[in-house]
Amino acid sequence: MPIWLRNFTYNEIVKYRKEEKKAAEKTNKGQNSTSANVGEAVPDHMKKIFQDNKINLSYPNQKSKK
Repeated sequence: MPIWLRNFTYNEIVKYRKEEKKAAEKTNKGQNSTSANVGEAVPDHMKKIFQDNKINLSYPNQKSKK
């Protein structure tokens, strides 16, 4: 493959990737389709449900006596 064709092909790929990245950033800007944030154990809307219903989140750490 001639050098000029390699350079042309490489530049076209780079240009395509930059346009693709811009389009992805534009669609993802400000739009979060999930209700939970990454790294957060319990989403805010679930915390509210637990607080409203007075659900105990702790688990027993002893064996049950039978």
